[in-house]
Amino acid sequence: MRNITKLILSAALLSQLVACAPVIVGGAAAGGAMAADRRTSGIYLEDENIELKAFKKVETNLGEEAHVNVTSYNRNVLLTGEVPVAESKPKAEALIKEIENVRNITNEIAVGPKSTLSSRSNDTFITSKVKTKFVTENKFPANYVKVVTENSVVYLLGIVTKEEGEAAAEIASNVDGVSRVVKVFEYLP
Repeated sequence: MRNITKLILSAALLSQLVACAPVIVGGAAAGGAMAADRRTSGIYLEDENIELKAFKKVETNLGEEAHVNVTSYNRNVLLTGEVPVAESKPKAEALIKEIENVRNITNEIAVGPKSTLSSRSNDTFITSKVKTKFVTENKFPANYVKVVTENSVVYLLGIVTKEEGEAAAEIASNVDGVSRVVKVFEYLP
């Protein structure tokens, strides 16, 4: 009886530990990403917070016809995607300006119909090819540059030196499927 009780308790404890594994692994991955980033952990978390708040504001105020992506890097916000009418583009920017701690906004939203699922899938594929090329070229630490792709246009964000920024833009522009590269960098002195 005593062995059965130990076995049941061990199984219960193990099931709880297994449930924690994704949390531990996810936390470690986020910690690893922060360690290889030029932003402080506080700014990294603030960027995440800005993106969450912005997503909610855009979704609530622009409706389902809009497809707006918000990327925050060092509290500099990049807006990409599509809105159905021209008035929605400055409205999206005004909504983001209301969010505390936003330093700057680059509004690259296009006026037109929402992108298709196949277009978004292609953008994801392009982003992965650019990131892979950053690693294989090894001209700078790949984690210094965040890559966002919208409608085959690659946006590069990060805190970089001029040389790193130029290398990143050059590498991205030579990836198959990239129509244009837009640098949204913050440069180190």
